[in-house]
Amino acid sequence: MLPKVGRVVTPDGIVNGTVAVEDDRIAAVEERDGEPTGWVLPGFVDVHCHGGGGHSLASGDPASARGAAAFHASRGTTTLVASMVSSTHEFLLDATRAMRPLVADGTLAGIHYEGPYISAAKCGAHVTAVLRDPDTAELGELIDAGDGAVKMVTIAPELPGALEAIEFLDARGVVPSIGHTDAGYEETAAGIDAGAQSATHLFNAMRAFNHRDPGPIPALIADERIFSEIIADPVHLHPGTMRFAFDVSLPGWTILVSDAMDAAGLDDGTYRLGRHEVSVTGGVATVAGTDVIAGSTITLLDAVRNAVTLAGQSVPAASQMASATPAELLGLSEVGAIEPGRFADAVVLDDDLRLVSVMRRGAWLEI
Repeated sequence: MLPKVGRVVTPDGIVNGTVAVEDDRIAAVEERDGEPTGWVLPGFVDVHCHGGGGHSLASGDPASARGAAAFHASRGTTTLVASMVSSTHEFLLDATRAMRPLVADGTLAGIHYEGPYISAAKCGAHVTAVLRDPDTAELGELIDAGDGAVKMVTIAPELPGALEAIEFLDARGVVPSIGHTDAGYEETAAGIDAGAQSATHLFNAMRAFNHRDPGPIPALIADERIFSEIIADPVHLHPGTMRFAFDVSLPGWTILVSDAMDAAGLDDGTYRLGRHEVSVTGGVATVAGTDVIAGSTITLLDAVRNAVTLAGQSVPAASQMASATPAELLGLSEVGAIEPGRFADAVVLDDDLRLVSVMRRGAWLEI
């Protein structure tokens, strides 16, 4: 039984009560008398994360990946996807094979390739030397190497071969996500028609909106076939932009992501993201010697708080964007909601959204 009487966020609304747990599953949500204190939210689902707590998810090192997963779980992210940055095909194959056992044992929920099939003009912190046009033969090898572990691939739809690659991924049950793109509106729409299902960190690393040349943003945010990732920190997006995205896309189509790198949860200093040295100053991660943003240093808990306090969203709306909606995107039916039969993953917060405790698979974690 989760302690005390709290506001339990369920798919059907808020229940003043508690949650009964049997083994690693939710047994029941029970209403209780008494004044509710704090919140009980479903465990967070982060579909775009590169590391945290000094550990990398992008290095291909299983021990480091386990450390990153443990760090984020202690902050409420009980389901985590490892996002790789652009690299050679050989490296991605080796990293995929190394990560596959972590997906099989439930440490990770899958693998996301954020590149190398992205635009050099909008590559952000990705190394341009390894960027290339989409190749279905390469993608097929990666998917086969993952044996079910590969969940998502970011692609710029304007590249030669991109539409064929998007169709290929969709047919193989992998989510094609549009991002790091200099595409125009029509090219983006063609990518959606080909089978793209999400937008990789909407607004960031994509052609800016112009009223005569709208680019990808309005095509992505207005299409009900697209789930839009949002990095909800004031480094990546102005709070007004966050509010606009949440209000237009709505929680059912919006996904909070951390895009966190190794430095999440740590002090300022020098770190690595893929092949780049990264400097973190005041919590802002940039490629060393430049002003190019290199991921974030937030957790999904920070993103939930920012959605509420900076962008005016309700706690249930922020919870949906951090749990139910990302789980839906990846077809993860056992997580993302507090309801009987699902994994007993829960985040307990106080009335000020401070972390009280985290349960993963029915076990309390050290926070």
